[in-house]
Amino acid sequence: MTRLRGLAWDHRRCWGPLDASVGPYCAANPGLEIEWDRRSLYEFGEGALGPLLSAYDLVVFDHPFIGDIAQDELMVPFDAYLSAEQIRYFEQDSVGPSWQSYEKKGRQWALPVDAACHVASYRPDLLERYGPVPRTHEEVVDLGRRARKDGKWLGLPFVPTDAMCLLLTLGDPQEYGEQFIAPDMVEKAVGQLRELAGLSHPNSSKWNPIRCYDHMIAHDDVVYVPFAFGYVNYAAKTDRPYLRFADVPTARSAGALLGGAGVGVSAQSKHKQQAIDYALFLCSPDYQRGDYVKSGGQPGALAAWKDAGVNHLCRDFFASTLRTISSSYLRPTHPGFIAFFRECAPRAAAAIAGDVSAAELADHVNRLYRETRLPERSVA
Repeated sequence: MTRLRGLAWDHRRCWGPLDASVGPYCAANPGLEIEWDRRSLYEFGEGALGPLLSAYDLVVFDHPFIGDIAQDELMVPFDAYLSAEQIRYFEQDSVGPSWQSYEKKGRQWALPVDAACHVASYRPDLLERYGPVPRTHEEVVDLGRRARKDGKWLGLPFVPTDAMCLLLTLGDPQEYGEQFIAPDMVEKAVGQLRELAGLSHPNSSKWNPIRCYDHMIAHDDVVYVPFAFGYVNYAAKTDRPYLRFADVPTARSAGALLGGAGVGVSAQSKHKQQAIDYALFLCSPDYQRGDYVKSGGQPGALAAWKDAGVNHLCRDFFASTLRTISSSYLRPTHPGFIAFFRECAPRAAAAIAGDVSAAELADHVNRLYRETRLPERSVA
């Protein structure tokens, strides 16, 4: 009996389709057992990855870890196991830059099993009295002011992790050069975010997207959220209040921040081929647009995002945000980026709250970027 252990992050969007896959996949592959454990959203995005890989065959992880993964060859490169035809297929069927987000130094370190980016969201039953979905920052501010007159709010999740993500979406960052984000762009982004925060629910500084969406479903006081990672689960067809999702209200060419998740195989796994085969099943078009979505997952396959049946299940979540994710911004994936992000996040949240100036934030971000960017070694 071969036993595979996998590690997911603790939301139904991740573990739902993974748990659902175990029964049918093991039934089709006698002699195989699969078990999935879970870790928190914070650990998924910022926690240490290396120490976990001796205990797990497969890990679902956030793409900014790719630099560190490639540097130390922590995962198995899929290109060593896939044919050129398979690689072309997955690359063409990925959403936005998802495929590229798991590539480093000419190797493919994961498959994009889940795709996401910053999108807008709203309660349609609350927004209808205020007019159409906002398309610009000015329209969002106008909506927020009118909503406040009725005792309602915008939402802007900006716990430190999400505050830094907001800065990356609005700040027009550059991966190379002495400055990661130009001070004038930090000034503009922080100004816009403070304006939005002033019209947003008082708990916004304590919310990540999940907490924000949970509140929006349970209460009737948040009308619209301009920027947060999308979660298809909140658009599912149910009798409870639900959310709709839309493109972000900005015309910046680099787009909203890319999120999503990749599934990788530990270089320490004793069952690499079996783990690779299972990962291919999870990312296969039939599973991605079938039980993956029906089990609460948010697929990484473009075929699923464009599928009419899939969109029918979730009030057109995918069709309504495809334009945004297609032009989304891929943050740097060089070694040391996770450490940089972790150090900058609290300062970004403080800047949005008005406790740190935009100039201080710009200096902090650009100095840390230079200090934490590690030299890259070649991979054989």
